[in-house]
Amino acid sequence: MNYYLMCSNSHGEGVLSRYQSLRLDGRMCDVVLKAEGVEFPAHRTLLACSSDYFWSMFQDYTLKSAARIISLPVLSSLGLEQILDFIYTSWISLSLTTLEVTLQAACYLQITHAVDLCTRYISESIAPDNCCFFANIAARYGLSEAFDDCNSFIGSNMCRILTSEEYKAELMVLNIDSLQEVLVAEEMPGVKEIDLLQLVLDWLECNPQSALQSNALLSRIRFGLIPPKELSQLTALKHALRTPFLHSVVEKALNYHLQVPLQPLLQSVHTSLRATKSKILLVGGGQEENRPKNQILTYEPRSKKFQPLSTALPNKLQHQGLCVVGNFLFILGGEVVHVDEENEKSAMMTVTDQVWRYDPRFGQWEEMEPLLQKRAQFACCVVEGVIFAIGGRGQRGEPSLSSVERYNMREGCWHSGVSLPYSVHGHACATIGTGIYISGGIHVNNLESSKEVLFLNAVKGYAWQRRSNMSIARFGHQMATARGRIYTFLGMYEPFCDIERYSPEQNLWTRLKPQLNDRFCYGLTATGERRVLLFGGRKWQEGHELNTIWQPHLQHFLPGVLRKRGNRKSKEIRELSRR
Repeated sequence: MNYYLMCSNSHGEGVLSRYQSLRLDGRMCDVVLKAEGVEFPAHRTLLACSSDYFWSMFQDYTLKSAARIISLPVLSSLGLEQILDFIYTSWISLSLTTLEVTLQAACYLQITHAVDLCTRYISESIAPDNCCFFANIAARYGLSEAFDDCNSFIGSNMCRILTSEEYKAELMVLNIDSLQEVLVAEEMPGVKEIDLLQLVLDWLECNPQSALQSNALLSRIRFGLIPPKELSQLTALKHALRTPFLHSVVEKALNYHLQVPLQPLLQSVHTSLRATKSKILLVGGGQEENRPKNQILTYEPRSKKFQPLSTALPNKLQHQGLCVVGNFLFILGGEVVHVDEENEKSAMMTVTDQVWRYDPRFGQWEEMEPLLQKRAQFACCVVEGVIFAIGGRGQRGEPSLSSVERYNMREGCWHSGVSLPYSVHGHACATIGTGIYISGGIHVNNLESSKEVLFLNAVKGYAWQRRSNMSIARFGHQMATARGRIYTFLGMYEPFCDIERYSPEQNLWTRLKPQLNDRFCYGLTATGERRVLLFGGRKWQEGHELNTIWQPHLQHFLPGVLRKRGNRKSKEIRELSRR
């Protein structure tokens, strides 16, 4: 026997509409709800079906089951009216003035759908002028979703809130649970840690009843991000920072600031920047040969936008070494370019042994212990917190170097490492685990580019070992590691654009599909998303600089093709996809 199950969308609305008409006319109402002396006629059946509170009250065995008037002294008349309107119409009118009384009535009468609408209203209406008020409401009534949304909004907009006296005053009445959640935010753009510390100290003064929880609040401050002078001054002035627990935390931060060479290895939550998005720094380079700029650009891979860094390079450099340890940027050696002010076509290049370190916590450059030898066009890498400077050359016309040096941050100085079997410059370097690989370059007695590859175990190795040669001789090229494989890219004097991939297990090089254009003097970095980004470079066939971004996407280790991603201010973006 066939049958159809049919549903009417308008039936439920019609029933509620008829109930509302009966209420407005005062017909068939069998109960009166009373709050603040105001009476509201209603229907027991609809109240019982809408509220768990009334469902339990109107059972036959309760004392109030047959009561004609039910007094609700806990509720306000406005809140009760709001909830009755919702019960009879499914609609609720919310504003800053009605939110709390409505929530109070909805929670007391156990009308979950009304509570859900209040939660949604908060999450969709958060703004700098109401976020603290909403956070307090959400905390008071246990609205976990709205509570999280408010705290997240306060953290991400803290810079704007702190710069407004009106908004900042609202922070002084923020509930302690929200403040604790905000202080552990990993992303807080534009906010200095000392401003957060001052905020907590001010909040504690405005909320003396929470003094016993001062340690819990202040422990969420990242004291390693506060300049030592200002930290010492605040500690002397504020009693909250002189408790035994906070004293030890502050002393640890001050000790961190004193151990300058060792800082990259001492990273913890108290020294980590409040930033979850990684940025790539483009250091040096320029539009003309031998005319590098000291401006540094930041590149955000997700937004694909460039922004200048607020701090410039100490010198105009080229052919320098770059590496990152503990989010500190190290710039090693290179050629310092001095342009004659009277004759701009004349420039003098001087190879340097200087080592500069950039601290993003305070936007400052610090000159570190210099290299043992002046180097340019050398390779550098980091293995287990130790920086290696490999080969290179001195002043132009001087022979290449075979020496290797390593920077021990625990000692704050450079030591000689395992020398190369030959002198070389213009080579490339990549690491896998504790292994260092270098390839190509020009040897001291050979003016032609090399195909040779050397390997050193940086921890246990006592000599460089030869590995299979590349199929292409390369100079001034770049290497990158992605998913346990090494990729070599374009260099100078190469009439082709082939990419090669090296497998350490097989000791084998494989040619992949070529890039669309040859280039040299470009920047390259590998990201944590199986990508290798190539920035800028100079094309042989045209002989002039290009501000071009290439984005090879290494995936599944299969040959791919370059795809154009789009243009942004003449910066062409292409992507190599592994299919």
